[in-house]
Amino acid sequence: MKTIPIREEQDIVTCRRACREAARELDFNLVDQTRITTAASELARNIYEYAGEGEVVIEQVDDEMKGTGLCLRFEDHGPGIENISQALGEGWSSHRGMGLGLPGSRRLMDDFSLKSVPGEGTKVTVVKWCR
Repeated sequence: MKTIPIREEQDIVTCRRACREAARELDFNLVDQTRITTAASELARNIYEYAGEGEVVIEQVDDEMKGTGLCLRFEDHGPGIENISQALGEGWSSHRGMGLGLPGSRRLMDDFSLKSVPGEGTKVTVVKWCR
């Protein structure tokens, strides 16, 4: 398990590199490594832009049915998300971004979970399973 704090923009790059390395170590193919890295970048950027700071936890997970996977947990104590279904919609962004972060990450990964409490923060957990 590895934890990466997200406090400044450079931490997004650190997160990307760590996620790509973890995916490589688990023998994900190049396409899945890119999917994992892209999702990690989008979700880490959300922490930086919307909450100001938070952390990413990277760990291997094992499931009897699904096998081995890479789990990424993004957690912050920022303002939270008022309308989760709207935030998961294509093209919606409360800032000037492209609105690809949450829905794009959900498409790129196999499992996606989002929990958010307005005023308390947000936790997004994504998993990619080895094929």
